[in-house]
Amino acid sequence: MSNEEEPGSGHEESGGAEALPAAPPERQQVRLPAVMVIALYMFLLAGMNVVNVAKGLARPPYLIFSAAFFAAAGGLLLLFRWAWTLTLAAVVLLSGLFFYRFSAQHDLGSIMQGGLNLVIFFYLVRPEVRANLR
Repeated sequence: MSNEEEPGSGHEESGGAEALPAAPPERQQVRLPAVMVIALYMFLLAGMNVVNVAKGLARPPYLIFSAAFFAAAGGLLLLFRWAWTLTLAAVVLLSGLFFYRFSAQHDLGSIMQGGLNLVIFFYLVRPEVRANLR
């Protein structure tokens, strides 16, 4: 056994000016990557709504929903609580709409999209997600 210290053993000198150079700053990682994906989904929904209005498939008052979806997506990227609430309301209403459409028209795509919105809802109500909002 030798009396030499192993590197990284925690017995470093704490000389004020002689300290080791600071490690390069670590890149800030996104705390909630799924929230970014949900925001992109909201941007996609808003964009599809705008295109449908432009093509004449939907009436112009539907642009109000697009504005709400854009606002929710932008605020969700910044982790605002009001955007979380707006996104939560949007996915709950869309989930209900798609499940109703499935019950009326028996369209398989509607139940899949309603299920996706339900999964997003269950992710957003997790305590870990709510704790990171401001």
